[in-house]
Amino acid sequence: MKILVTGGAGFIGSAVVRHLLADTDHSVVNLDKLTYAGNTESIPSALHSPRYVFEQVDICDAVELDRVFSEQQPDLIMHLAAESHVDRSIDGPGAFIHTNLVGTYTILEATRKYWTGLPPGKKAAFRFHHISTDEVYGDLPHPDEISKGEALPLFTEETSYAPSSPYSASKAGSDHLVRAWQRTYGLPTIVTNCSNNYGPYHFPEKLVPHIILNALAGKALPVYGDGSQIRDWLYVEDHARALVKVVTQGEDGETYNIGGHNEKRNIEVVHILCDLLEEMVPTKPAGVNAYRDLITFVKDRPGHDVRYAIDASKMTRDLDWNPQETFETGMRKTVQWYLENKEWWNRVLGGEYRLGRLGN
Repeated sequence: MKILVTGGAGFIGSAVVRHLLADTDHSVVNLDKLTYAGNTESIPSALHSPRYVFEQVDICDAVELDRVFSEQQPDLIMHLAAESHVDRSIDGPGAFIHTNLVGTYTILEATRKYWTGLPPGKKAAFRFHHISTDEVYGDLPHPDEISKGEALPLFTEETSYAPSSPYSASKAGSDHLVRAWQRTYGLPTIVTNCSNNYGPYHFPEKLVPHIILNALAGKALPVYGDGSQIRDWLYVEDHARALVKVVTQGEDGETYNIGGHNEKRNIEVVHILCDLLEEMVPTKPAGVNAYRDLITFVKDRPGHDVRYAIDASKMTRDLDWNPQETFETGMRKTVQWYLENKEWWNRVLGGEYRLGRLGN
């Protein structure tokens, strides 16, 4: 199968590309604009082969998309290209509307044109898989708000949309576009909504790498509010396995929620990272007695969602998928990766990006 992956130089996209290239049954067209968060070095050169093609293309460029479809003739589409950071969407929502809504519309139309012209067999096997987020659902009640003994609700595939930020609103809109193209035009589409990813090659502005790298530098570890916000954490390699299962085995028109079954308060995540670093990097920067001493509580994000949690039982039931990593094993692997790959993140930090933002 030849699979076109949009946003394949990003965090989740590159994990998908690495996973696909490790399987000799697949070839990959990696289509990425290479914005600040795109990094071709997230696809190690050892995986490069005639089965791998990189196209530096903006998903809003209809002419270039038509060219790529014509030249590459993909069998499946995995659409991950998106602006994806909540803080940045609050500062500048326009880029999120343009990429996540206009870009998704543009690639849907390019895909529809291409799919319409396919021969019957290839047309029947074709899929457009749109990768989205659990943030489209808004947030869930926090345990502190629920009576003792009352069950905590989870996001399911039937949960109503109630996005809170410009980012999540733009992703909700793109989800609706994809489903509309299925119903109106018959384009075979699948949507997945995932919980918070973490793992290797994560861009340093997100919570986990931000805390790791700040701690190693002896800088403050900023935590929004009191750190009580809860997220369901998913190791990115587990997510990549799930996404490939969905695009190759999922049913047209279906939605699948993908989560790690790991609900943690943000402050818990920071504490766990500090404790892992105490064990793995006991020699600290000058003036630091304990990594936890670097924790600094800062003003909360506007409209901050209090809790996300995914019910991923449909993935288990229909596609026989479960995460392989626990939070503890995945987080240890993540810290170890950053310790062993300083060259990668030093090059990222050496560009226009500087550690000055937070988020998850």
